[in-house]
Order: sequence, then C-alpha cells, then structure tokens
Amino acid sequence: MSQQHIVVATDLTSESIALLESSDEFTIAIVPPKTASVRAALQEASAIITRSDFRLDAPLLEQAPKLRLIARMSAGLTGIDIDCATERGILVMNAPGVSAVAAAEHTLTLMLALNRNLPAVHESLREGWWLFDRGQQIGAQLHGKTIGIIGLGRVGQRVAHLCLALGMTVLAYDPYIREEQVNDRRIQLVSLRELLVESDYVSAHVPATKETIDFFDEETLGMMKRGACFINTAHGGVVKESLLAEALLDGRLGGVALDVWNEEPPFNSPLIGMDRVIHTPHIGDNTAEARQDLSLQIVKQVIDALKDRDYRNVVNMPLLPGVAYEEMRPYMQLAEGIGALQHVLARSPIQRIAIEIIGDDMNGLIKPMTVGILKGLLSPILGESVSYVNAPLRAAERGWQITQAKGIKISEYRNVITCQTTLEDGEEISVAGALLDRQKPYILQINDYRVHFEPRGHMLIMGSYDQPGVIGRVGTLMAENGINIASWHTGRAAPGGNTLTVLNFDEALPETVMAALREQDFIRHVHQLRI
Repeated sequence: MSQQHIVVATDLTSESIALLESSDEFTIAIVPPKTASVRAALQEASAIITRSDFRLDAPLLEQAPKLRLIARMSAGLTGIDIDCATERGILVMNAPGVSAVAAAEHTLTLMLALNRNLPAVHESLREGWWLFDRGQQIGAQLHGKTIGIIGLGRVGQRVAHLCLALGMTVLAYDPYIREEQVNDRRIQLVSLRELLVESDYVSAHVPATKETIDFFDEETLGMMKRGACFINTAHGGVVKESLLAEALLDGRLGGVALDVWNEEPPFNSPLIGMDRVIHTPHIGDNTAEARQDLSLQIVKQVIDALKDRDYRNVVNMPLLPGVAYEEMRPYMQLAEGIGALQHVLARSPIQRIAIEIIGDDMNGLIKPMTVGILKGLLSPILGESVSYVNAPLRAAERGWQITQAKGIKISEYRNVITCQTTLEDGEEISVAGALLDRQKPYILQINDYRVHFEPRGHMLIMGSYDQPGVIGRVGTLMAENGINIASWHTGRAAPGGNTLTVLNFDEALPETVMAALREQDFIRHVHQLRI
C-alpha cells in the first residue's frame, strides 16, 4: 500500500507531529498557512490539517486531486467550501468542545477585567499616574451578582460553575435543555425575558446557526437591566457591534467585553477604543493546554479516518457506494426539509421518530434519508457541529427512538417519504414529501392538511381557523409593514375547521410583525423558520 501524504498548515505541538511521523503509512509536509505554499503542497496530499482562519475554497480544492480529508483544528468551519468538498468525496472534520475550559476561563477573565476597569488603571500607572482619589478607580465585585448565560452547552456549563464558585446567582436560557438535564440545581433555567431583566451580566455561549445570527437585536438588548454588562465569546454574528456601541453611549449597557467580532480583524468596529469596553483578538481557546489537546485530538482523528478505523467529528456525508452525490442530494434536501418542519412544529420534546419510504425511486435510500431528517431536526439546536455522519449519535444522546415503519402513509403519491414524530405529551406530527422530476423537493402533506410547497428559504407556518377574511387580513398586515409575500399555500382538513398555511418571504419577518400576527383572533399558532 502506497504512503498517504499529509499536509500540515497550522501549528501542531511536537507530540502531535511525532504521532503522525510514527506511522510508516504517512509522509508529512509542514508548510506555512499561506495560499501559495498550501497550493503547491496539495498536489499529492491525501489530507490537510489547517488552522481556523485558513480558507479552503473551491479553486484551491481543485489543486488537490488526491485529497480525501480536510481537518480543521478548531470547532469552526468558516472558510471551508464544504459543498465542494462533499461533491469531491472529501471528508471534512473539526474538533468541537476541546477548548471549552479555555473559553470559559477567558469569559471569566473578561468579566473580571471589565468589573475592575483593569486596562484603564493599568495604563494609568504605566504612564506614571497614581490616583489617590480611589473613587475614580472604584470597581465592582462579582459575588452576589446575577449572571445570565445564553446557551448551556459545554462552555456555558463551565462558565456557570465558575460563577457559582464566586458566589453568583446563575440564570440560564437554552430552549433545547430540559430541567432534568441540568445536574446542578443551583443553575436556574428561565425564560429569555426573565434572564435579560434580572441579570447583571449576560454572556453568550451559543453555536453559529441561522437561529443565533443577530440573536441580540434592539428589542432583545432593550430588555436587559439598565447598566448590565454584555459578554460575547461565542461567535461574532450573535449581535451587531453598532447596536452595542449605541447601548453603551446612551447608558443602557454598563460595559461590553468581546473576544469575537462581526468581521475579523475588526478594523471598522465602533467598539474598538471605547470606554467601558474590553476587547481581545479571538483568543478564547488560545492556551497551551487547549492547543495541546486540540493538536492531539485532530491528529488522532486524521489517523483513524485515513486508516478507515473511525470517522469522529466528520461534518459532511461520505458518498454512498454506487450512488452519485449529485443524484442523492435532492433526496437529502427533501429529508432535511421534513426534519426542519418537524422541529418547528414540535411543541414538546420528541420521543420517537418513525419513517416510511414508498416507491422504487427511493429504494435503498432509507438510511441516508433518515440521517437527513435527523440533521434537519438537530441543526437548529446544534448548528454546524451536527452532520450526516454524527446525526444518529446526537439523536441517540437525546433518547430518540428511530424506526422504519409501515402503515403511516398519509399521501397518495407513489414515491413518497413520510416522517411521523411522537412527542413527550403524546401528540403525533406527520409530514410527507416527494421529489418533482427527481430534482425538486416538495412537501405534500402535514398531518391532515394537503399542501404543496418547496421547503426552502424564509418560511412562515401558520395554523388558523377556516374563516373568511384571513388572507386579506394577513395580506394587509404584510403590506402595512412593506413585506412582500413570495408564495402562499393553504391546506384544510375540512370546511369550517382548521387550516394550515405556509408562506414564503424574501427575508425573515421582524419580531414586531410576528407579535402582531400572534394577536390576531384567527391564529392558532405561528412559527418562522429558514431552510
């Protein structure tokens, strides 16, 4: 068997390099993380290990005819053309969760520095000023204060325990965590509004998903206790920096501490240099211990994948034997759309998932379509850390029971996939879909409602009563707010009963419009999603 060539375009520890070099099956090339150097090295590469800020786009991947694996030494995948890699059959892997300790400690560091105004007093003394008026240097203590943690994942939980050790009250908001999943009862799960109103500090620890981009807007920031401090070590897209600057200037916020930015480097950020702002250059995971752990984990993952032993943390789907990715992609898109709809319609936790496939077109696709449904269900919760490869594992971690069933068919189409979820409260939700001309995914039915829409883009799912004037009143509301409806699909179970409507828009609806919709007397429920 010929040797496999691994390109290392990042700073691995000496122990990690030694581990790679210990196998006779590999040759190693260590190159600077510069495009020209990497391009030359990729000609013979089987795998590449990259740093978090290095771009591997389609043109660069075209220079790598033998590439089988891209390994990113971080949790983030920004800059990697995953679609291109998947089409080429290249596995893409990351290393999530390894730097949770470092990120949590950095969060606490930012809070402490902000509380005691450390940068300003440090510079004051360095410049020779010893202020005898201690009132000008007065800080605040964390003990006895309340912190609100948005996102109770690995980092969020560690931040919570560090703050508990300091004598703080810890509130947490995470819609995907149930109370019985929180081991420490001192951590109080509360609503988002309660957390924002009560917290002296609000710290973001959410993954980068469609749901968390601009999570903090003017309305959300306006709910925060006046004078509270905002800390973000999660991802830059969680809030626009201009909104934070405005809130600081008018006194709504008492301080801001950021390690992540809308653009990196943040050359145009209004926060750089402002009073009551602590800023660091995305160093939350930059500790010697985290670097060692990250290096060893990514190297072990690469070795196992190249030796066909394990595929931990692979974030895209390997091609199925005998099935071209281009042929399979529309079915996967359909399955993901069904899963995303199930997620938004579920009003209590999922317990069971039953999937039925009917028709010759879908023969042999039950496994990848099941994985697609699971990915659609989990992506709003886990972001880019969930993949076609690890979705079944993540579903199992949540205790979901997944079966291939018969007899749940709710559509008369010959080639159709139906997914039925059973929720914790006993409710069942069924969604059926098919491909038009084996290319375009369409949803055909949701429970008893016959519909016909493509699950993509910005969508509104609206349950209402079957009564005159609904279309006109919704249309008027949208027109008054300058919103154009791209498409409208309504199904009803019986005349005069209930209806289910799916609307498509060019962009997400503002929360003010959603609130106005919820107040309408014909509305039973309304949900917004993007697929």
